[in-house]
Amino acid sequence: MKTTDKILIAGAAGMVGSAIIRALLAQGFQNIVGTIHNAAPDFGARVRLEKLDLLDQRGVKAFFERERPEHVFLAAAKVGGIHANNTYPASFIHDNLVIQSNVIHSAYESGVDRLLFLGSSCIYPKLAPQPMREEHLLTGPLEPTNEPYALAKIAGIKMCESYNRQYGTKFVAVMPTNLYGPGDNFHAVNSHVLPALMRRFHEAKESGAREVVVWGTGKARREFLHVDDMAQACLFVMNLEPGTLKEEFLSYSRPCFVNVGCGTDVTIRELAETVARIVGYDGKLVLDAEKPDGTPKKLLDVSRLTGLGWKAGIGLEEGVGGAYRWFLDGGGRCDG
Repeated sequence: MKTTDKILIAGAAGMVGSAIIRALLAQGFQNIVGTIHNAAPDFGARVRLEKLDLLDQRGVKAFFERERPEHVFLAAAKVGGIHANNTYPASFIHDNLVIQSNVIHSAYESGVDRLLFLGSSCIYPKLAPQPMREEHLLTGPLEPTNEPYALAKIAGIKMCESYNRQYGTKFVAVMPTNLYGPGDNFHAVNSHVLPALMRRFHEAKESGAREVVVWGTGKARREFLHVDDMAQACLFVMNLEPGTLKEEFLSYSRPCFVNVGCGTDVTIRELAETVARIVGYDGKLVLDAEKPDGTPKKLLDVSRLTGLGWKAGIGLEEGVGGAYRWFLDGGGRCDG
């Protein structure tokens, strides 16, 4: 990508979309367009934000015909934690399938050079070998609690792969592990585990509560990646030399996607203890084993991306500390 190319970020107001914009601005990109559904941060003169309903097929098609971006980051998605996935399965599969289909097809029709699709590590089977490699996709049953969302993300991968095969496009995908950082959702029920814990411990500290309840047995293991590291990985993949991109992502039947993570994991109990320590909460941690753990272990094999020359740089302690400072500064979305 050249700094003068028109870059589109679909989902510019989200945690990942915002981080990608910050990374692009830091690298001197000058012509950035972002689609938003609701309010978004002010990124400055080099970023133009356009309100667009990505569920509207005609609206998306017209937008691409008018804007003609050269590169697209598809970061827009309906996301949530275990509770949200269990409660709104139809919304998760419908909205994500429609958003992906509209953006990917319009990108093809308008002649986009490169597109990067943001997936999720939940695409892998519940009992996939650990750590999970790209080749493990579609080798077993999915985790039931987020199966509709996972199926939508798998469909997005296969759309990229299929358009590359049929039309010669250069559409690739990245599969991030659990993300956190500035722009996260701190909803008390519908957020992911790390921001949910941060909010609970913060509120317990403020109220003087003697204990905080954490869902599950605490034994499930998860990997966490700071969103700014994720953004850097996205730019790294989009900037790969044409020969490397073709060999690594566009040569069917090689996977057209790559895992993005830090390569290490922690138990949910260890995560909770880390968050409590950083927040400064010294009460009791209670594990509710009646609540679901989800997948027992989710660790990505990141050797493919590491072999291409990228690795994460922000450790968990540093990242959680920064995320909590952002939360305290009023950035956390805590509705509900």
